Amino acid sequence: MTLVNCAFFQRVTTRSHSRIRLLPAWTAPLPVCGLAPALLALSIWLGRRCYRAQKCRHPVRGPLASPLKELMAKKTAKNKKTNTDTTANLGFEAKLWAAADALRNNMDAAEYKHVVLGLIFLKYISDAFEARHAELSAQKSQGADPEDRDEYRADSIFWVPKEARWERIKASAPQPTIGTIVDDAMAAIERDNPSLRNVLPKDYARPGLDKQRLGQIINLVSDIALGSAADRARDTLGRVYEYFLSRFASAEGKSGGQFYTPSHVVRVLVDMLAPYKGRVYDPCCGSGGMFVQSEKFIEAHAGKLDDISIYGQESNYTTWRLAKMNLAIRGIDAQIAHGDTFRNDRNPDLKADYVLANPPFNDSDWGGELLKDDRRWVYGVPPASNANYAWVQHFIYHLAPTGLAGFVLANGSMSSNQSGEGEIRKAIIEADLVDCMVALPGQLFYSTQIPVCLWFLTRDKSGRQSREGNNRHSREAHGSHSREAHDSHSREAHDSHSRESGNPFSYRDRRGETLFIDARKLGTMADRTHREMLDADIAKIAGAYHAWRGDKDAGEYADVAGFCKSAALEEIRKHGHVLTPGRYVGAEAVEDDGEPFDEKMKRLTATLREQQAEAKKLDAAIAANLKALGYGE
Repeated sequence: MTLVNCAFFQRVTTRSHSRIRLLPAWTAPLPVCGLAPALLALSIWLGRRCYRAQKCRHPVRGPLASPLKELMAKKTAKNKKTNTDTTANLGFEAKLWAAADALRNNMDAAEYKHVVLGLIFLKYISDAFEARHAELSAQKSQGADPEDRDEYRADSIFWVPKEARWERIKASAPQPTIGTIVDDAMAAIERDNPSLRNVLPKDYARPGLDKQRLGQIINLVSDIALGSAADRARDTLGRVYEYFLSRFASAEGKSGGQFYTPSHVVRVLVDMLAPYKGRVYDPCCGSGGMFVQSEKFIEAHAGKLDDISIYGQESNYTTWRLAKMNLAIRGIDAQIAHGDTFRNDRNPDLKADYVLANPPFNDSDWGGELLKDDRRWVYGVPPASNANYAWVQHFIYHLAPTGLAGFVLANGSMSSNQSGEGEIRKAIIEADLVDCMVALPGQLFYSTQIPVCLWFLTRDKSGRQSREGNNRHSREAHGSHSREAHDSHSREAHDSHSRESGNPFSYRDRRGETLFIDARKLGTMADRTHREMLDADIAKIAGAYHAWRGDKDAGEYADVAGFCKSAALEEIRKHGHVLTPGRYVGAEAVEDDGEPFDEKMKRLTATLREQQAEAKKLDAAIAANLKALGYGE
């Protein structure tokens, strides 16, 4: 077979496929160029062989060469453009990960993450300590003492003893005893910093860890650029830590979802709830991603980090350690407890202003048979076979009187009627707690490919008291505001007052209403198996919610067919208390192109006939080439 023949088959295959794409949507399936399936497969196979030959060693010559190169260039450019704004393409984090992953050898990702993340944490606290030590040394003439531990604690910096400082670790990297040296450094840090006790990994000396590779990883972490004012240790290492968490979650697959929620999903929750002030609670906090994104939100909106208090709990011990390190590396002061949230609630009296969570989906091993009389089950006893509505009621139980909750659940939670779940959902809806429901696209998580949804609940939709007021006053003061006094005013009067007050935290009275958002069409594929929500997607979802809720400067809300709908409680009742957004938002409006139907049909029919005529020519050309190869009739 000649290269010309191969090129011709590639051309035929390419053009045939392009013609298929040009067929109008209303046509029924047609035979591709009149070819029998076997002949079509043969032409595609020959075309692929030709393309591989062109790519590897034999360039395609003739009139096809330029168009083929142009086609491949366009495809490559498109793929690059698609991933530009996703976490699949970052800067130095990706390069650092590639180098660290190359050193992993045959070590399991679940084990390797503790090796690398522990060293990153050690590097961070050592660098932060050294920076403060240098500042204090320069201020000795003013009475500063660089060896006074209180000077560091005042700035939320960990005290790092001499044997644990990174310069010593780095200098010892080539030694065969480096594992023991790192373990001793971790133990010394825990000894001098009670908040880190039993948190840091201390098994670097184990025989199964290659000490030469450990030294190489230490050298790799040492190369993370720090020092300049614009490249602070917390920001740089925080980015590395978060990126490594996401990559380890991806490498571990399903089990990775136990400790990591993709940051873009967390951002949807955080941007919608807007946690400026108050108590933030996550009872299944994983590695602490909800808290990290809350901090980023506050900083991005010129807020004060001291205005929020963070509470969390995590049942998995190793994941709890990751959370403690993740928050410490960013200087976030948080009370993160270890223990089973259902059977050992470590914050039993907490009433949070915000609850953000991504609980385990459809967990059947949560011990429900032992908790049937629990005081948290106000709206019904959840089934022992599925913890979804146990989590929902736990979140509600811990909400402050004007608190807001946002959390992730499997789509089934919106419509399930099994084991009494439908009755629990009905009770929650009739209590007017459901503020907003968001259906997300599939392939967002490392742990599951099934689509998920976001629930947003609130105890009070009246908007009578802002979150700012709720933080100023105690719970007792809040209780003195009687509902009767509020109800003496009309809804219109309240909404007008909220707008005129200029309070950015005031909302409109939305009692008896729920917002439904169908975001299943949003997002971009970051790679073959994972989808990401981009900034524009997050802004679209959060913007619709804020406008509907009546946030200041959020604009006027309007229903958008196929995307969002504000539904009254009566409409939800008609749907059997099912909360699936697709039932409410309807179909997306199709834009009319202005071309009359009769003219469009004539044009499309003429195009179809032209394509059929050209298909006959291509059939004849393929037959001629097969005959030349000795396979003709």
